[in-house]
Amino acid sequence: MAYNEKLANRVRESLMHLPNVQEKPMFSGLTFMVDEKMCVGIKEEEIMCRINPETYEAELEKNGVRPMIHGKRTMKGFVFVSEEVLDKKEDLDYWVNLALEYNKIAPKTKKSKKKKSASS
Repeated sequence: MAYNEKLANRVRESLMHLPNVQEKPMFSGLTFMVDEKMCVGIKEEEIMCRINPETYEAELEKNGVRPMIHGKRTMKGFVFVSEEVLDKKEDLDYWVNLALEYNKIAPKTKKSKKKKSASS
């Protein structure tokens, strides 16, 4: 996995007050699941935030923010934020809190059903 461990520790610190946080390797980085929903992640020198799709376009206008592109598809509601604009705790907290706010209303990711084996 290629992600900035220092940045991951800063995100851990921002989420430590929550009761239901899990860390999972995902997207060649580390993802923080809150209440079993993807919320914040770290990939290389950026954080990934799952934010409200209704405010997505406005957030993309901010410095150091880019859309998440998975394959050839732009993932509306997911942004990457460069570590360069996260120097201050307040800057990181802004993005983590934005993701946590959306997490409250975000749908849970559907889990894929494993195929039954031929002997079943």
